[in-house]
Amino acid sequence: MTVIDAHHHVWDLAVRDQPWLDGDAMAPIRRRFTVDDLRPDARAAGVGATVLVQTVTVAEETPEMLALAGGDPLVAGVVGWTDLTSQAIADELARLTAGPGGEHLVGIRHQVQSEPDPDWLRRPDVIRGLRAVAAAGLCYDLVVLPHQIPAASYAAAVVPGLTLVLDHAGKPRIDGGDLGAWQAAVREFAGLPNTACKLSGLVTEAPAGAAPSAFAVVADAVLDAFGAGRVMFGSDWPVCLLVSDYAGVFGLARSLTAGLSAAEQAAVFGGTAARAYRLAERAGAAGAGEGHSEAGAGPWH
Repeated sequence: MTVIDAHHHVWDLAVRDQPWLDGDAMAPIRRRFTVDDLRPDARAAGVGATVLVQTVTVAEETPEMLALAGGDPLVAGVVGWTDLTSQAIADELARLTAGPGGEHLVGIRHQVQSEPDPDWLRRPDVIRGLRAVAAAGLCYDLVVLPHQIPAASYAAAVVPGLTLVLDHAGKPRIDGGDLGAWQAAVREFAGLPNTACKLSGLVTEAPAGAAPSAFAVVADAVLDAFGAGRVMFGSDWPVCLLVSDYAGVFGLARSLTAGLSAAEQAAVFGGTAARAYRLAERAGAAGAGEGHSEAGAGPWH
């Protein structure tokens, strides 16, 4: 099976500002990043396909990413952005899928972590938008903070035809503090059959020099809650470069899953992403879902 990196980004600051890159802490990655920059590291790690994820709530970004995917065999899928609360969301999703590279649209995401309302995902207009995403055969990626995970569970429960993917394991604080509330919220979310989780973005949630055991606590909780069949690896490149190079992030993920069976490791490093995002059905992703006949953006186990 093809190894899949289910979460990375690209951006060009000459084309569009990335306001979240402001501040001294983000200076090391405040520059242009392209798929060509990623390609050598992905190839060295044995990664054969990726999922490109949105970075800003700007409508123009998604068509650009889809066009990129249409011309680059490494990018098997795109998680884009559109306004969930728009009355015209169904038409917008149809427009995106009909445009250049539109067959690569696999999901939608919004920066829920930046919403001041912890119950944003419970809002009726948001739920209506999530139902439109489900009707379009797409997944919904969740970039949320731990206190927002309960609202994500509500959304998963009331939109059972939609697969919701928890990015970065719900962003737990990996600093030796109490993870009890995060773990309880994750277990509730994982209790719904139409949910999945990315083992991604952990290195930037930890203090510098964090011990491998600190990451293992989080990975073990995620794998116990979801099972390997609903967990997928993502590098979160180039954000990960703030802490680690690509090889280091990939190696950490391999070490955190070393105790799994070969079949379980195959799921985390390819099968889950292929199935959740229906990559075998997407042009340019031939073989990404090989050996996995289950498909669909609705509930799955």
